[in-house]
Amino acid sequence: MFLDLLRSRRSVRQFDSKPVEKDKIDLLIEAMLRAPSSRSLNPWEFVVIRDPGTLSDLAQAKPHGASFIKNAPLAIVVCGDADKSDVWVEDCSIAALIGHLTAADLGLGSCWVQLRKRDHDDQTTSDQYVKKLLGLAENIMVEAVLAIGYPKEDKPGHAESSLLYDKVSYEKYGQKQ
Repeated sequence: MFLDLLRSRRSVRQFDSKPVEKDKIDLLIEAMLRAPSSRSLNPWEFVVIRDPGTLSDLAQAKPHGASFIKNAPLAIVVCGDADKSDVWVEDCSIAALIGHLTAADLGLGSCWVQLRKRDHDDQTTSDQYVKKLLGLAENIMVEAVLAIGYPKEDKPGHAESSLLYDKVSYEKYGQKQ
């Protein structure tokens, strides 16, 4: 059941060195390509990375929160064509989430590394750094990186008691059930 998948999925930052099989990579990509998109414009571009050197370079895209990419056997860089759609951010975010859920369904772990509106250093944005690293065109904007692999740790899902039900209103903002 889909809800069981949501209940058990957790972000994973520690990966086993076992490579992700090609058939699983193909399923991840197929699932992401099937994501819903505003006006069916499909503005996303995905760059699949398996090379350890490139993974290590991607891990340096921002100073904090990306270093674990170097230990993942697989990363998918999620980009959007800003010339194709004014809602590329939303469409790419949906595709990335589909990738996370598919990874969990395939027995893989994953973690989102936010790069849009982040800095690589004082002179370079994460977007500029990754564009240069991967040879992306100027109109292709970097949203995030999904680090993917077999989890090195088994983390339980978040407890229901941790869910922020106080953030839910009914009929009008602030109105509780």
